[in-house]
Amino acid sequence: MTRAFNFSAGPAMLPAEVLERAAGELQDWDGSGMSVMEMSHRGKEFMSIAGQADTDLRKVLSIPDSYRILFLQGGASSQFAMVPLNLLGSRGSADYLNTGQWSKKAIAEARRFCDVRIAATTEQSGFTTVPAQADLDLSADAAYVHYTPNETIGGVEFPYVPDTGDVPLVADMSSTILSRPLDVSRYGVIYAGAQKNIGPAGLTVVIVREDLIGEARPGTPAMFTYKLHDEAGSMYNTPPTYAWYLAGLVFQWILDRGGIRVMGDTNRRKAEKLYAAIDVSGFYANPVDPQCRSWMNVPFTLADPALDDDFLRSSAIEGLLTLKGHRSVGGMRASIYNAMPQAGVDALIEFMAEFERTRG
Repeated sequence: MTRAFNFSAGPAMLPAEVLERAAGELQDWDGSGMSVMEMSHRGKEFMSIAGQADTDLRKVLSIPDSYRILFLQGGASSQFAMVPLNLLGSRGSADYLNTGQWSKKAIAEARRFCDVRIAATTEQSGFTTVPAQADLDLSADAAYVHYTPNETIGGVEFPYVPDTGDVPLVADMSSTILSRPLDVSRYGVIYAGAQKNIGPAGLTVVIVREDLIGEARPGTPAMFTYKLHDEAGSMYNTPPTYAWYLAGLVFQWILDRGGIRVMGDTNRRKAEKLYAAIDVSGFYANPVDPQCRSWMNVPFTLADPALDDDFLRSSAIEGLLTLKGHRSVGGMRASIYNAMPQAGVDALIEFMAEFERTRG
């Protein structure tokens, strides 16, 4: 069987080595006689899987002991509500940076619970850049500052970590977590849907500083309370056990490949090579400020949009799948997460050059 190169923004490619190991363990995990899908989440077998995943993620990201890791459900979209419900405390406002479609969704949800101050927005640029640190209008009495380091749809990425002083920084890292080294200590909360760089859809990872747990707003539903999930070891209810197991295999895969620094170097090279191919062409274009281009999500347009369907049909025949851009922006988008090998990026670049030669 020949595997295609899947450029989907999520659910995305998983490492072949992870899929092969999971296939080998599908019916019998470690001599237990059970599939992970069949195990009790409170049994010793799955508890060992969950504990190893926590240990390995801490190792991958060098997570300090003062942070808790929660393995939850509901996707990153549930965190749009869980963040204000758990972090507002007695404060009535929070600062948000508006840099794309996912920022806008987080802002809309937070407005159900608090006064949202837009500390910066790049909407006037069509979300093709990010605000500079000097342009952030931050409030000293905000409960937290929320931003999206990488906007999946627009392919826009912060080249820096905002300095928010003593106000906790909250980041939706769904599209960028595990892609390079990360100083977790600069954040109050990091959350990420798994279906891009962590594992299959159905799992959400939340990394939260201990002192931010326990101040949930009165009336917060139990399933939306960080403290409850922390005390229950992320098992207040039955968790997405198989997704959690696969995430653990991905963490091990990263460690086996040399760790997060090696992963970052590889991702930087992949992105630079693809952007270089776009920039040298008169046929393809990327709309994002070069200083703010995403390593993970690379949008591009063709000189003649009438060729878009032909490009997608022809690329699919070559085993290059899911290159259609998001409906809100059109064009193409190549998501090149950790599991996308250099060979996949090279195959896309070769196809793009040939398509330009024959259709341009």
